[in-house]
Amino acid sequence: MPQTVLVVDDEPRIAAIAADYLRHAGYSVLTASDGTEALALARAKRPDLVVLDLGLPRLGGLEVARTLLAETAVPIVMLTARVEESDRLRGLELGADDYITKPFSPRELVARVRAVLRRTHG
Repeated sequence: MPQTVLVVDDEPRIAAIAADYLRHAGYSVLTASDGTEALALARAKRPDLVVLDLGLPRLGGLEVARTLLAETAVPIVMLTARVEESDRLRGLELGADDYITKPFSPRELVARVRAVLRRTHG
């Protein structure tokens, strides 16, 4: 059974590109376009990893990450346009396993997802 990745991004084009590359790499992919939907999906479907944008409507990515990490041990790869060092540090200190800035290489995203899953799921 393939591992499941939840891609959370409010930009449909970015979510679609990430999802397509992850599916092509053999993952089962769920998508959400805001923080509230992301938490509901994560709680219902228990993904193996979450790719999380920080700039989300309704509930921001940092709050989603904080909530997910309080409830589960799901690994999180942040994918965001926030390139400031302070944003990267905040995300990593909160518990993110990796941090990728936009624009991003979809192949690099897949490689980083694979690496985090290898570390966290053996």
